[in-house]
Amino acid sequence: MIRKLRKRFILLTVGSLFLVLAVTMGIANLLNYKNIVSRADALLSVLTENNGSFPAIVLPAVPVEGEAEEEFDHRRFSPETPFESRFFYAFLNEDGELTTSNTGRIAAIDTDTAMEYARQVWEGESSRGFMKQYRYMKAPSEEGTLIVFLDCSRDLQAVHNFMRNGFGVAVLILLAVFLLVYLLSGRMVKPVLEGYEKQKQFITDAGHELKTPLAIIDADTDVLEMEIGENEWLEDIRRQTGRLAVLTRDLIYLARMEEEDSHLQMVDLPFSDIVEETAQSFQSLAVAQQKSFIVQIQPMLMVHGDEKALRQLISILLDNALKYSGDSGNIRLRLEKQGKSVKLSVSNTTEEPIEKESLSHLFDRFYRGDKSRNSDKSGYGIGLSIAKAVVESHKGEICASTADGHSLMITAVL
Repeated sequence: MIRKLRKRFILLTVGSLFLVLAVTMGIANLLNYKNIVSRADALLSVLTENNGSFPAIVLPAVPVEGEAEEEFDHRRFSPETPFESRFFYAFLNEDGELTTSNTGRIAAIDTDTAMEYARQVWEGESSRGFMKQYRYMKAPSEEGTLIVFLDCSRDLQAVHNFMRNGFGVAVLILLAVFLLVYLLSGRMVKPVLEGYEKQKQFITDAGHELKTPLAIIDADTDVLEMEIGENEWLEDIRRQTGRLAVLTRDLIYLARMEEEDSHLQMVDLPFSDIVEETAQSFQSLAVAQQKSFIVQIQPMLMVHGDEKALRQLISILLDNALKYSGDSGNIRLRLEKQGKSVKLSVSNTTEEPIEKESLSHLFDRFYRGDKSRNSDKSGYGIGLSIAKAVVESHKGEICASTADGHSLMITAVL
């Protein structure tokens, strides 16, 4: 119990932090990239408006009163911008043939490469975008089409560095938080664990304390019956005492099964034989109730577990199926190999429709599928809770499903 609780707490804490860091880093990198693209497009707009060159006078990079944002974008560069920028441009005529190009402001591109890039952009539909590390803008001109390429390699490298460094910092933060939460998780879940242990201890102690009064009531009932003879009141006392004794026994057993050290005797067992033997004891009950009971067991399947607990698991599932299958219902038990595990499934038709939302509650204590809690169906809704505890104590999984809303299948994988 404590291991599961600690694991969930650690996963929830680290997972939440991971989500926050991922969203924060994603937004930061996206804004950084958008700023680079916005600045590059503003600079390219200046170059395309001036036929591939900067204007002779660079105005101060401050907005003028009443100036539109688009106009200010063209002027927000420092006097050093023309000397810092690396770009090249090309003019193409209506046939896509190169008429003029200028690669004097960049050393990494020659005329042939400039013509190749310009031709690819000219054939494309987009008027702006990236060609490798170069941001380009295409605009009409007197000679045909002007295409300007701006080298953004330094800015893009800065984005990549920021992303890489941010990822490294995020990993370090996650590792540090994971270590801290792992060390403190035991202390954090301790109050919950103490409350849970007190609850289990109370159930166990109360169960043991109830055994003696129940035994006395049962014995006194027998004495009264010998003195005054049989009557419906004594029979009702005996019946209700028996139900309470069964509930007490099941609660004590469930509390023990949920303990980490449940004292199970784990050995290799012929599970196919155990399932078949247990199913045979329910065969006559199904026949007496005029219900169809189909058993499909793959032979020679082994399971490492406690025989008594596994027999109780099978009995609980079959008893539940018989109880809620309705008149002339159908019950099917199937045991088969699934990878390195074995899968035990018990299905039955139901009288009342099953809501899929209720499936997750079937293994809760005292939950019963019939909302009316019909007393004709004996039990307190604790059987499937015991089944779940048995499966989990064997490191397995158990689940409930319905195919059409009028049948129920309980599947246990061991």
